[in-house]
Amino acid sequence: MKKVLIITYYWPPAGGPGVQRWLKFVKYLPEFGVEPIVYIPENPTYPLQDAKLLDEVPQGVTVLQKKITEPYAWASVFSKNKTKKISSGIIPNKKKQSFLERLMLWTRGNLFIPDARVLWVKPSVAYLQRYIKENGIDTVITTGPPHSLHLIGMHLKEQTGIRWVADFRDPWTTIGYHKALKLSDYAAQKHKDLERKVMQEADFLLVTSRTTQKEFEAITSKPIHVITNGYDVENVTRLPLDEKFSLAHIGSFLSERNPRILWKALSELIKEEPGFKDHFELKLIGATSQEVLETIEEFRLSPYVNNLGYVSHQEAVQQQRSSQVLLLVEIDSEETKSIIPGKLFEYMVSERPILAIGPEDADFAGIIKQTNTGVFALYDNKDLVKETLLSYYRLYLTQNLKVYPVGLQQYSRRNLTKQLADLLK
Repeated sequence: MKKVLIITYYWPPAGGPGVQRWLKFVKYLPEFGVEPIVYIPENPTYPLQDAKLLDEVPQGVTVLQKKITEPYAWASVFSKNKTKKISSGIIPNKKKQSFLERLMLWTRGNLFIPDARVLWVKPSVAYLQRYIKENGIDTVITTGPPHSLHLIGMHLKEQTGIRWVADFRDPWTTIGYHKALKLSDYAAQKHKDLERKVMQEADFLLVTSRTTQKEFEAITSKPIHVITNGYDVENVTRLPLDEKFSLAHIGSFLSERNPRILWKALSELIKEEPGFKDHFELKLIGATSQEVLETIEEFRLSPYVNNLGYVSHQEAVQQQRSSQVLLLVEIDSEETKSIIPGKLFEYMVSERPILAIGPEDADFAGIIKQTNTGVFALYDNKDLVKETLLSYYRLYLTQNLKVYPVGLQQYSRRNLTKQLADLLK
């Protein structure tokens, strides 16, 4: 079997979407003649933890660990709560940022380039350089963010000549929160220089969307392959459908994902549609920003909110399958067209209709349409949002609210892993 060294920061017991992609690749790679060896930090600072994911780590897989110096651990001395939110990508509205939050963002963007895990690069290269030579490793794969891990791969390639694959779960300098880091001109240029160098030095790149592929083609001539995220067969207890007409958002609800048209449509339906206010429930599952909660309050929707907070991945899957409608929201900007939220694929196999709101030409809009799993609306199309909710509500009343998906098999984790294994041979 080919031996592939996978360098990742997020690994169980880390929670959140960042851990799922490579946990599932590692699960299925041996079926296709590839032995995965995983390298992770020994003492990471994970903003979200899900101990149940440890049960999903395949038995017998080799997991290497090396200590990491974590600036976020230092920052938590001043404010554990603010540090946790910023490290998980929940950045407060610019006008409402405290001095400490502004300082933390400036420090993160200007002193730790490309990110706060950069201090793990040097010791990792020294350790892995020897391991690669002694254990017959064929290929190194780095996955980011954090994009510091790509610097590990780049230095290993320079020093050993090994084949190196750089996997971008999200873009680097065009990711939504990059602008919030208060970058100096020098820091912004250094980020771009490192991004370009990584893309030009890797043997090939993996990305999760067509838009990111096109974006990166302007930076490098190296091969770029699209392997999206996907869904896995989840053996969880299926709960009965909610009795309420529940609209559920699962995952981080960031300030920039605050769809006022949705809140307005819901407030109008509560006033106009007989019985709607008695049946409606808004389920928030995961970290929700204060700005989103304040806007919900502004539209007088707070009495209908069931805020469950962060739950395990297993419970999140159960909630997806028991909710009446699933809400998917992405930031309305040019930079986020390429983002395909990992939860989309789990949404699609939950057999519940999706209401999605996002930017024009979003990659995930096409997937929803092709698979017949829901409705996509732009941020300025309140009428479509309202019509969709009303249609779903009336189907709910007659117990006929369901979807009839097509073509989902292409997004199974096993099929996606086969695509990866073919590239590695």
